[in-house]
Amino acid sequence: MEFAEVVRRRRMIRNYTDEPVDPAVIDRLLTHAIHAPSAGFSQGWSFLRLDTPSDVRRFWEASTPPGEGTDAWSEGMRRAPVIIVPLSCKRAYLDRYAAADKGWTDRDESRWPVPYWDIDTGMAALLMLLTAVDEGLGACFFGIPPERIPAFRTTFGVPADYTPIGAITIGHRAPDRRSPSLKRGRRALDDVVHRGHWGNASTS
Repeated sequence: MEFAEVVRRRRMIRNYTDEPVDPAVIDRLLTHAIHAPSAGFSQGWSFLRLDTPSDVRRFWEASTPPGEGTDAWSEGMRRAPVIIVPLSCKRAYLDRYAAADKGWTDRDESRWPVPYWDIDTGMAALLMLLTAVDEGLGACFFGIPPERIPAFRTTFGVPADYTPIGAITIGHRAPDRRSPSLKRGRRALDDVVHRGHWGNASTS
């Protein structure tokens, strides 16, 4: 598939069949993920691969608030046979930038204008979403409720210095309703691109 077509087709898929996904495809998704850019080549990410019915079930049990998970959205999502959880590690970045070639030995977080550990892990997640499209699969990135993160950590033995930035369901697409959010439409380039100066005011 041409890259432009992959980008055009990418959207969040919330309804899946129960058809298994070839493990080799998941290998390719993860291989592409580690080619994402990272500040200082810190690569402070890890990926929890859940691709057995037992692990997928345990994920939903750990990450879903009590009393939730019975709506149509959840039913479609829970049929996905694979979940990848991208995790970021701030420590890896602070360690890397305290090295001799960087010299931030004070490890002061205020040096960082934004949390690159989360941004870089997010870019790795996007590569997985695009790879899923290229492989003819559907995928959806979604958040784990903050109050459920402790249960998620305990269930899967995730170290305290790794933070899940979200989770990605992966599977074969089933027919689904268009998300109500799509009714908003995609913003035009002229609405989001500011060339040379923000807004229409001229500069002198």
